[in-house]
Amino acid sequence: MKKYDHDVVILGAGIAGSILGAVLARNGADVLVIDAGSHPKFAIGESMIPYTLLTLQAIADRYDVPEVKTLSNFKACTRDINPSFGWKKHFGFLHHRPGEEPDHWEANQFNTPGVLHTSSHLFRQDTDAHMFHVAVRYGCQAKLGYRVEDVELDEDVVVVRGADGAEIRARYLVDASGFRSPLADKLDLRDQPCRFKHHSRSIFTHMIGVKHTDEVLRHSADQRPPVPWHHGTMHHLFERGWFWVIPFNNNPYSRNPLCSVGLTMDNRLYPKPDGVSPGEEFYQFAARFPAVARQFADARPVREWVGTGRLQYSSRNSIGHRWCLMSHAAGFLDPLFSRGLSNTAEVINALAWRLLAALEDDDFSVQRFAYVEKLEQGLLDFNDKLVNSAFTAFDTYPLWNAVFRIWAFGSVIGGFRVQRALAKYRTTGDVKHLTALEDPPNVGLWWPDHDGYRKLFDAMVEGCSAYEKGLTSADDVARELFSRMRDADFVPPGVGFADENRPYLKPSPRVLAKVLRWAAREAPPEQKEMVIGTARDMLKSATRGRRLF
Repeated sequence: MKKYDHDVVILGAGIAGSILGAVLARNGADVLVIDAGSHPKFAIGESMIPYTLLTLQAIADRYDVPEVKTLSNFKACTRDINPSFGWKKHFGFLHHRPGEEPDHWEANQFNTPGVLHTSSHLFRQDTDAHMFHVAVRYGCQAKLGYRVEDVELDEDVVVVRGADGAEIRARYLVDASGFRSPLADKLDLRDQPCRFKHHSRSIFTHMIGVKHTDEVLRHSADQRPPVPWHHGTMHHLFERGWFWVIPFNNNPYSRNPLCSVGLTMDNRLYPKPDGVSPGEEFYQFAARFPAVARQFADARPVREWVGTGRLQYSSRNSIGHRWCLMSHAAGFLDPLFSRGLSNTAEVINALAWRLLAALEDDDFSVQRFAYVEKLEQGLLDFNDKLVNSAFTAFDTYPLWNAVFRIWAFGSVIGGFRVQRALAKYRTTGDVKHLTALEDPPNVGLWWPDHDGYRKLFDAMVEGCSAYEKGLTSADDVARELFSRMRDADFVPPGVGFADENRPYLKPSPRVLAKVLRWAAREAPPEQKEMVIGTARDMLKSATRGRRLF
């Protein structure tokens, strides 16, 4: 009898388990992927962000799985998978009050220049199935429609027992199954209560017949943003809650008529009502806000509504001897800011090389994987602070306006940090440029190695908390945060991050030139290298007729 049936068993054949399985199998590991369901799978987490695109590209290059790179590019998704994807040209936010039309001044749009990338709204049933097939093509074995009954963890083996009575023996177990994690249940890993400060619940589905946001707003041409709302991910904000609108039909290449829609709100302020279905509650909420009501007036769900209890859950550990709780199996916060896929990609990148080395050395000590746990917990904890601050700020536009800019700036500069490391790796082939990203003081923060940004982030969290407790006014907190941004030598001029009167952040060529002059003449040294280096990378890509990422 063989001691092991497989090197690694992965629970969960969604996008996380499939990408990890493809990476491990491509690099020589014997991998089995198990899932109680089958493809196609419905999943949310459809909105991409530049940080996610870069991390996926790092995975593709580092582990020689070019198919992962497909997910980072709208044209590649349409070409290599199918024409079911929306394009994403911005993050859009619009503030609403019950019974009132939204004020065009109480809006924000964050647009990344098209010269850098083309991003997508992922139609997850297709991307997840595609990556699962990639994993199998690279050698993963699979058991779909297979229910795990129990997991046994011994010093020298992991045993997975199926409902059919079969035993599967492996050297390592990765649980990428999400909230209903067999491993978390087995080891009683969930924090009780959940440690996160943020509270929310959600209602969501896919719909047909959703009107474009631009159609339903009573704003004149000069009151509208530079990029149509419909061309990106739309967030309708209200007191301690938000609607999302993620269209898959917003471009001439798509043949998908659907739109992902959802409602997320603080379950303490808006407890789940008795005797009301999720769909009925969704429309009751939409009716409070005239523009939102118009957007969904003719829409119809194409699948059953999902209504959740509190979304947040956390685990006291995500790493142990011969096992890992990966990504959503370890914890979850909220879909706001689209961190789910970003966090998943970061964790895969950090876990995969350690696990491949452990298989080679036959050493699965917890210490070897300690950074993976530090990363997973840090990503969740910083996201908790960010999202809780945002929900606190939703009821007053000036404070939300400040929170929005601190988030947007951090995500941009954090992306530049990854881009520079990836460019150096591509040039030299030396993986040290990627592993160097894993040694920052603030693991889990988007710009994790800058003391000034950490202080700005903490001031945002503390200010929002003081406002929530009634210790100060929202306007006072907003003024303080904007003052800090204007005074910070690391926030570039021109883009509008520190300008509360510029609702739409769309860097034009002129603005980008101004940022480059600032980087050359005034920026702190670490930013000078990041910004100018990224500009050089962009020019090199342009000469080859390609976008940067």
